[in-house]
Amino acid sequence: MRFLESGFFSRQELKKNNAMKKTRIKKIPWWEPRINVPGAEELLLEVLRSNFPNDGDFTTQFEEEVARRLGVKYAVGVTSGTAAMFLALKALDIGHGDEVIVPDITFIATANAVSMAGAKPILVDIDPATMTMDPVAFESAITSRTKAVIPVHVSGRAADMTAIMRIATAHGIHVVEDAAEALLSRHKGKNLGTFGAMGCFSFSPHKIITLGQGGLVVTDNKQLHFNLRKLKDQGRPVRGTGGDDIHESIGYNFRLTNLQAVLGLAQLACLEERVKRMVQNYEWYATHLRQIDGLSFFGFNIAGHEVPQWTDVAVDKRDVLDQYLRKQNIECRRFWFPIHSQAPYRQSDKNFPQSTRMSPQALWLPSAFTMTKGDLETVCVHIKRFMK
Repeated sequence: MRFLESGFFSRQELKKNNAMKKTRIKKIPWWEPRINVPGAEELLLEVLRSNFPNDGDFTTQFEEEVARRLGVKYAVGVTSGTAAMFLALKALDIGHGDEVIVPDITFIATANAVSMAGAKPILVDIDPATMTMDPVAFESAITSRTKAVIPVHVSGRAADMTAIMRIATAHGIHVVEDAAEALLSRHKGKNLGTFGAMGCFSFSPHKIITLGQGGLVVTDNKQLHFNLRKLKDQGRPVRGTGGDDIHESIGYNFRLTNLQAVLGLAQLACLEERVKRMVQNYEWYATHLRQIDGLSFFGFNIAGHEVPQWTDVAVDKRDVLDQYLRKQNIECRRFWFPIHSQAPYRQSDKNFPQSTRMSPQALWLPSAFTMTKGDLETVCVHIKRFMK
C-alpha cells in the first residue's frame, strides 16, 4: 500500500510490528479510545484550577470549534448522543401523538430518543448495500401523524440524503440526522449532520473523539438553536446562577461540562490524523480482502471524503468467524440486532426482510486509529485462513 511505502509508519513502529509478528500475544481490540493526548492534562488542570467544572467557557469553546469544522452556525453540547436526538425532537415541538420514522438497523438509542420525546418510532427497512434507511420504505411509512425522520449514517456511511431530503420536503417532514458515527464524514461536498434541520453527534468511548460520554446538536436555524439552549438548561436561554434566573419554558439538565469539553478540545487537535488513519485502515482491508468468496464490503466513498468510523463487512458464517478471530486475540463487533426484534419494539420479521437478512451477516472489523501495520496484516491473514 502506498501509505505504508511512503513512510506513514515510522521505522521504530515497523520494527515493533515485526517483533510482534514473531511472538504475538497482545490483543487487537475492535476499538481503542485515546484521551491522554498532548495538551489534555494541561487543559484539565486549567479547569481544576478555575474551580468551575460545570458547563462553562470551555464548553462554549468546544461547541464553537466543532461548529467551525462542520461549517454550521450553531452547536449545542449535551450529555450524550441520545440526549442530542431527544432535544432535537423537542426543539421541533414533537411529542405525544406524533410519529418519527427510524431505520430498523441502528443502535436502539435512535428509537429510544423518539420514545423519550413522547412520540412513536416507526421502523422501516434498510438498503442492504449500505445498511442505511431505504428511502422507498421511508416514503411508504408516512402518515398524517409523521412529523420527522431520523436517517442514520451507519459507520460514517451516508444515508441516501438526496432521496430522503426530497421526500421529506415534499411531505413537510423535519429531518434530524443521527450522525453519531459520522463526525467529519462528508457527502456531496457537505458534512453529514448538516443536511437536515439538525444533526446529532455522539462522543461515547467508541467514537473518533470521546469525552467519556457527551453529544452535540448542530443547526443553522437561529430559532432551533434558541430552543435547544433552553431545553438543555432548565428553560434558561443563557447560563444562570441557579438562583433568581428567568426560566422561559420547561427544560432539562443535559449540560456538557468543562471537564468533558477540554478532553474534546485536546482531541480535536489530533482529529485529522485520526481520520487519515481510519481511512487507511479501510483501504488496507479493501485491498487485501477483496475477491474472497463469502465476504463483501459495504463500502465507502473515500474520494467523496466519507470517513469510515469503522470498517464493516458482510460475512457468511459471521458468528463462527467472530469466534475464530477471538481465539486469535482479535476482537470484532457484531452488528446490532434489528430494532424490531428487541422487546420494546417487537414486530414481525416479515415486515423487515432486508434488516432481518443482513443483521446476522454484518460485522465490524478492528477499526481503531491506533492500529499498526502488523495489526492489519494479522487480521487479514486470519480472515483469509478462515474463509479458505
